[in-house]
Amino acid sequence: MANHDSAIKRIRQTAVRRLRNRYQLKTTKTMIKKLRALTMREEARQMLPSVISRIDKLAKKHIIHANKAARQKSQLARKVASLG
Repeated sequence: MANHDSAIKRIRQTAVRRLRNRYQLKTTKTMIKKLRALTMREEARQMLPSVISRIDKLAKKHIIHANKAARQKSQLARKVASLG
């Protein structure tokens, strides 16, 4: 266990950030699943910008890697474009 006040504070901060990051990641994953499940092109086209925005925010905060974000955005855009 940590002995210094600064180390104890760091543990508290890390726990809070971890929970926040997990929540944001899980919420984004759920949005991606919903988008992939859509079959109507118009619904998917309307939802795509909000999902891409969430992915960009995760990458900006280093919750996910920038390359993973780019790959996910590309795959989702291809999926939406293939709907007919």
